[in-house]
Amino acid sequence: MNDNLINASQGTPWSAWQHSAHLARATWLNPEQLCPPGRRLVLVAPHPDDEVLMAGGLLAVFHGREQDLVLISATDGEGSHPGSASWSEHRLRRQRPLESRHALQQLDLDLTRLDWRRLNLKDGGLPRDEAFLLNHLNQLLQPEDLLLCTWRDDGHCDHEAVGRACAQAALTRKAQLAEAPVWAWHWAEPDDPRLPWPRAHRVQLDETRLARKRAALAAYTSQLQADGERPPVLPARLQECLLQPFELLFL
Repeated sequence: MNDNLINASQGTPWSAWQHSAHLARATWLNPEQLCPPGRRLVLVAPHPDDEVLMAGGLLAVFHGREQDLVLISATDGEGSHPGSASWSEHRLRRQRPLESRHALQQLDLDLTRLDWRRLNLKDGGLPRDEAFLLNHLNQLLQPEDLLLCTWRDDGHCDHEAVGRACAQAALTRKAQLAEAPVWAWHWAEPDDPRLPWPRAHRVQLDETRLARKRAALAAYTSQLQADGERPPVLPARLQECLLQPFELLFL
């Protein structure tokens, strides 16, 4: 799956995913089981908005325990609107990190206490920066950390590069790896054999955390509004899949 196929696809609706036998069999976890107090979560987002799409509900658990959270923003997301007259790369480099800041505030996180690392790598170029990202993670990670990233077969080159680097770093540093599908919800079929269903778990979100995730996602106005005749970057069908009362992780 490549980026052009993602853009061309109409996307798989949630109504279809509801009939997925594999999804129905995915084990339920509550967020505190996955990340109890004292356990550190290191989350790597390829672009601003991926942190919320992947795990906005899980992040809401870290209100009051921001010291247990490290957020790594690999790029500033400047490549989301190629050729746009309204959204130049220069404008997006400023806008999208601001949207992330607003989103994290909607999750009730104290940003003054959060270790938030912006690497400013090139949007669309993360496969070339895998070695840099791997080195950064190898220096940061501790055994028993939970390392959360986009799935290494998610269908976007940056998502996949982050997934590969994180998988290697987790193995080296003896951290637990959790991979989150994002674009796979869009292009995959409900019982698609390409997804690692035996590793699938659903992290349950209560109404409060789901509401916070919904408010956080709404902060990404650049990704949610049409750009002239271009549709929004984040399709409505994808948003619906990612705003269910759970977050799907491959552990």
